[in-house]
Parts: sequence; structure tokens; C-alpha cells
Amino acid sequence: MIRHTALGNTAFGRSKKLKQLIDAGEIQLAGNVKLKICGRLSCASGKRLKTENRVFFASETEAFETGYRPCGHCMKQAYQQWKMSVTL
Repeated sequence: MIRHTALGNTAFGRSKKLKQLIDAGEIQLAGNVKLKICGRLSCASGKRLKTENRVFFASETEAFETGYRPCGHCMKQAYQQWKMSVTL
């Protein structure tokens, strides 16, 4: 898990480092620290997150093992499976 604020001191520096990590395949998902929700980088809900609340994950496994749940918008199938497991 990588906190967005840990990627640099300026918005430009964070943006540049984030692009490098995405291009290298080291980041696959983004998440919200406060809500413990993770989703795809292209998700409209995730793009609205405040920088200080945003974290990044290398894989779904990493995100789920750290206690994050899938986003109901961009990861519908995984969300439905998670929801069924919680209600049982």
C-alpha cells in the first residue's frame, strides 16, 4: 500500500511519480483510507478522492488482505461477492 501523499512534496512531483508507477505496472488499484474501499484507477468515484485519503495497491489481493472492500461502481462482480459474504 502506497499513500498518495508519500509520492512527493508537490502535486506535480506526486503526479509524475504516480505515472511512473502506473506505467511500470506497480499500481493497479486506488483506495480510500477512511472508507476502506478500493477500485480501478479509471473509476469516476475514485478520481474525486482527496489526496490525503488516497492510497494505491499493486493488486486486488493486497487491497483485500489489508481490509479494503471492492468499489460497487467499477468492480461490480467483486462487490457482489463481497456483499454476499458479509451478509451470510
